Amino acid sequence: MIDYFAVLDEPRLPWLDPEALKAKFLSLSAAVHPDRVHGQSEADRKAAQERYTQLNAAYQCLRDTKARLQHLLELERGGKLQDVQDIPAETMDLFFRVGKLCREADQFLAQKRQIDSPLLKVQMFERSQPLQEALNGRAADLRTRISALESDLKANPPVTRLEAIYRLVSYYTRWLGQLQERAVQLALD
Repeated sequence: MIDYFAVLDEPRLPWLDPEALKAKFLSLSAAVHPDRVHGQSEADRKAAQERYTQLNAAYQCLRDTKARLQHLLELERGGKLQDVQDIPAETMDLFFRVGKLCREADQFLAQKRQIDSPLLKVQMFERSQPLQEALNGRAADLRTRISALESDLKANPPVTRLEAIYRLVSYYTRWLGQLQERAVQLALD
């Protein structure tokens, strides 16, 4: 397993400053960027491409909280994480509320897709506004929860807490994506 922290010469920490990480990536990748090595030998271009690809993969992993935590935990544990599918007990109520809201949006979208009349489409648009607000409100709640967990990472918590944070971030980001998908569908359909 490639240690992306080592690739970018970063300490193995659960929280990394996003701007500093970006600056380091840009600095390290500048020398091996394909545009800079096009006049060199084939072997040098290939080596530069491999290094650039590795730097890019490291940056993409470490800039994302969920991916960074998963990578860190796998490095610390020496393998893949287990029991990631178990929903943390403290999130069950939220899980049901998000699921209910997604089902309501799906049912509304199914009804809306069956309508051909422009007048009825306008009425459906008006009826969709409270649902859109509910989706946006729940999404904002999830973003707040994710942000709070990211703040917790700055304290460099123990591995057991990192696992809990990883699981929460995983579920929150998945649910956030589901809510955002429905919100976009409501706006477009």
